[in-house]
Amino acid sequence: MQDKENILLGRREVQYFIKEAAGKLSRLELINSIEKSLGVQRDKIYPIELRTEKGKNDVHALVYIYDKKEQSERQLPKYRILRRLSKDERKKIIDEEKAAKLKAKQAAKADAK
Repeated sequence: MQDKENILLGRREVQYFIKEAAGKLSRLELINSIEKSLGVQRDKIYPIELRTEKGKNDVHALVYIYDKKEQSERQLPKYRILRRLSKDERKKIIDEEKAAKLKAKQAAKADAK
């Protein structure tokens, strides 16, 4: 495990090496294990990369742990934030955004007439 403190961006950049976890480890499981081992709040942990090597079952994971949730929302692209949610939560958020876009489009059409 390598742990770097990035003071400028307000985050810790942690690299993990996990043996025999290729294909078995999900992002949510990684978040849960980091939460337990480091004692960090779940909403501040963002797995960035889960990488495996050809012919090996080991996983190299890069995880960002932010000091404040607002910093992560400002710095990370939206897909990275959605990626750490469960499928049901992700689908709910995307559906809400689609409905809001459709409503705004319909309102713009009504105003144009």
